[in-house]
Amino acid sequence: MQEQVLQTKTTTDLYKDSITLLSQLIETSSFSKEEQVTAYIIEEYFADKNIPTHRYLNNVWVKNKFYDPSKPTILLNSHHDTVKPNKAYTIDPFSATQQDGKLFGLGSNDAGGALVSLIATFINFYERDDLNYNLLFAASAEEEISGSNGIEALLPTLPPIEFGIVGEPTLMNLAVAEKGLMVLDCTNIGKAGHAAREEGENALYHSLKDIEWFKTYQFEKVSPLLGPVKMSVTSIETENKAHNVVPSQCKFVVDVRVNELYTFEEIIEEIKKHVKCEIKPRSLRMRSSSIPLDHSLVKSGLKLERSYYGSPTTSDKALMNFPTLKMGPGDSARSHTADEFIYLHEIEEGIELYIKLIEEIM
Repeated sequence: MQEQVLQTKTTTDLYKDSITLLSQLIETSSFSKEEQVTAYIIEEYFADKNIPTHRYLNNVWVKNKFYDPSKPTILLNSHHDTVKPNKAYTIDPFSATQQDGKLFGLGSNDAGGALVSLIATFINFYERDDLNYNLLFAASAEEEISGSNGIEALLPTLPPIEFGIVGEPTLMNLAVAEKGLMVLDCTNIGKAGHAAREEGENALYHSLKDIEWFKTYQFEKVSPLLGPVKMSVTSIETENKAHNVVPSQCKFVVDVRVNELYTFEEIIEEIKKHVKCEIKPRSLRMRSSSIPLDHSLVKSGLKLERSYYGSPTTSDKALMNFPTLKMGPGDSARSHTADEFIYLHEIEEGIELYIKLIEEIM
């Protein structure tokens, strides 16, 4: 009984510390590529607990006290960058405000709650010398823009990773698969002419036909976990500044979310059969990913009665070449919204479930 009370008190302390840390992070601007100060805050947080830190660019990482190179390593990862607040905010996005059981502030839900909960989980296991795995925690940068100086730059500097947990808001359910993201820059070429006469070849009209195809086309293969491939045209522009000129060029952007049944190359090949525009993918890095349902992490989560699903959103999970489970407190539906918040009890539950999840495989 005494041991159980001690463990409860420890978890409570971890939770209180997590709220304090998250409040500091909320009140510090950390837009993608500008995360220097929050990286420092995280370094100082670990230093205050006598945990040595490592830093590469704006990425901070730590490993358990009894790290053993002969053992496999589990990565615990979440990001500390945020998007910029949108104009619909009615409260100060940089004020960590607690009200009605909620903690408001930019980055509270995406992904501050997961970040501090994973830090608490790491600290819970830090001094243990009886673990079957090493634990390595990394707070990474530039996740919100899929930047090259975030987890992608950090991973080559880390010891080999066996598998990992990526902290993102999933209501602590198991995101076992994730759609890939491919952004296409599309260009139609026409011929300039005077709008008052039957001159030129309107590149905008060519684009409208292509856009209609992107809107209506359905790829044949539908994933049981991730559903169909989804294509969305998100912006369009011409070079024209004058109203009376037929545009000779029109550009538009397509956001393509790809399930695990197609490669990016197959998607591009199929698109080229149907549209007139020139297509240039910005990147082929953010591919779909999945972790087997019989993986020890997933089985541990299922024992905790968590449900599993395929996620339509993309995270740093796409940049990891080892099995990863996306899981964290908070709700993805709140991400990037005005007056962002996370429920305080979600963080408390997140810490408890993360600890139980890892304890099961240790």
